[in-house]
Amino acid sequence: MGEFAGRTIIITGASSGIGAAAARQFAAGGGNVVLVARSAGPLQELASELEQTAGTALACPADVSDTEALRSVLETAATTFGGVDVLVNNAGFNARGAVGEVPVEDLQRIIDVNLRAPITFTGLALPYLRKSARANIINVASIAGRVPLPHEATYSATKFGLRAFSLAMAEEVRGSTVSISIVSPGPVETDFILTDPNSVPDLVFSQPMSTAEQIATLIVDCARDGRAERVRPAVSGKLATMAYLFPTLGRTIRPLMERKGHREKQKYLRGRQAD
Repeated sequence: MGEFAGRTIIITGASSGIGAAAARQFAAGGGNVVLVARSAGPLQELASELEQTAGTALACPADVSDTEALRSVLETAATTFGGVDVLVNNAGFNARGAVGEVPVEDLQRIIDVNLRAPITFTGLALPYLRKSARANIINVASIAGRVPLPHEATYSATKFGLRAFSLAMAEEVRGSTVSISIVSPGPVETDFILTDPNSVPDLVFSQPMSTAEQIATLIVDCARDGRAERVRPAVSGKLATMAYLFPTLGRTIRPLMERKGHREKQKYLRGRQAD
């Protein structure tokens, strides 16, 4: 019996990257893992893998921007496993570039997936979670939600908003059986930024890269203890906060960080070409 035995965990954006890594860790702990993403094939493959190697998994293909689909996921999870104990809002979308150059449909999609969906899913899930003796909502934000990030302005805005929502919600549920946590990663070695690294601002590459497994561990740790926020890398979070609180300082050090990030990006691209 693992530490998550008998607990049901819903994870959005579960078909790859951080979401899939978190699903593996929760399943290894004995949890009932409900996998949510748009891609039915990869979800089912992961569910089959977890069933064979770790525990119980259920694939629920759904678009997180579809409210009725989210209702259906909750009803299916509760009917199948008897309740819901953990919600991990991990799904994310980005379209990089200056706001005036990004298609407006992509700007809307960033807001729908990164902010509207987790707020909606939280509101829908709370009645289920309140029935649990110990429930957790874990929202995957970003260090981009601690400092304004040019050329990712809408993405940065949604992560600022998600962080503010999470902190406010933590006060609303204080003293109840539900805890709200935020996981704020810097750059992560997944397709989210590595599919087209040339489109990623140099500033992003100036920070140490984490693996999906390392960020997944932070998510699982939050489900263990309900801690308000975990940031990785910690020093990047502190730098981001300083740049936000002291904008002149941020503008002063940004060119230095961008030059460092450009060197790191080129090093990464050369490594890909060598492979």
